[in-house]
Amino acid sequence: MRSGAAHVAGAVRARALVRRCVGPASARVLAGSPGLDAAIGVLASGPYGREVRPGQDAQSVQDAVSRTALWHLRILAGWLPRDGVEQLRAIAGWFEIRNVERILRHGRGRDGPAPFRLGSLAVVRPPLSAALTMDQVRAALASSAWGDPGAATARAIGQGMRASWAVRAAAVPPAEPWAAGGLALMVARERWLDGRPLTEAAHTRAAGLLGRRALDAASFAGFVAALPPPAAWALAGVAEPDALWRAEAGWWARVGRDAHGLLRAAGFDGRPAIGAAAALAVDAWRVRAAVAAAADGAGTGRYDAMMDAGRQE
Repeated sequence: MRSGAAHVAGAVRARALVRRCVGPASARVLAGSPGLDAAIGVLASGPYGREVRPGQDAQSVQDAVSRTALWHLRILAGWLPRDGVEQLRAIAGWFEIRNVERILRHGRGRDGPAPFRLGSLAVVRPPLSAALTMDQVRAALASSAWGDPGAATARAIGQGMRASWAVRAAAVPPAEPWAAGGLALMVARERWLDGRPLTEAAHTRAAGLLGRRALDAASFAGFVAALPPPAAWALAGVAEPDALWRAEAGWWARVGRDAHGLLRAAGFDGRPAIGAAAALAVDAWRVRAAVAAAADGAGTGRYDAMMDAGRQE
């Protein structure tokens, strides 16, 4: 299939997949479910029913939601030309990051969560699930587009992959503000909430998007003030690190708005596929939050607070 025809097919498939999203209104209803079992019953009969099963705990249900979103991305990739798959692979890097974090936390034992299966969207081949030690994980990353994280530690690998994801995603034109803003949030959380300075490798990668003046700032306020425009929007109006959860909700809200704009774009090119990837990710985030609210018996109050925080950014 020629590239132009493949983009046409991909755009049609992208718009069809997004029509399977739960959407904000139904997600809010889900959040108000009288317990996790009731929420599972709702999800099992909808677009996330492929992976959701009775008897799962809240974390397993949230993982099932994420696996379904990834499955839809893999379907979409099958309709795209090579350049479209490359762009989708950059956006979908979050799933590979989560796989590595789980390997580092749980190892490869049967008790750990199942890895996300990325298929053609994987960056590292063979899959990182084959790695057994920190050194093996580092070596696998170093020989791939992720690049060397600089050290075989959980902090170096986590920061290095997230910074690398932002750099790769920013090369996808519609995704640049998402990547830069997301990286700014990651750095803010690492430095001023968790008290963990950036590793040298992560600092070097992040500098291209955030600038060394921001990264070398001695205070949270100085960091926010020094951010370049593509990243500054994500922390606009955030005065203290404790308010980062609001900024993160605002990040998701911005991605959702941009996604639907890309899906409505005239013509047939790569924009609808990127818009669909973003819309599917936002819907999965929304549903995971609703599952957490239902499981905790919190009702819609906490869920509404999170969504309202996003709309205010």
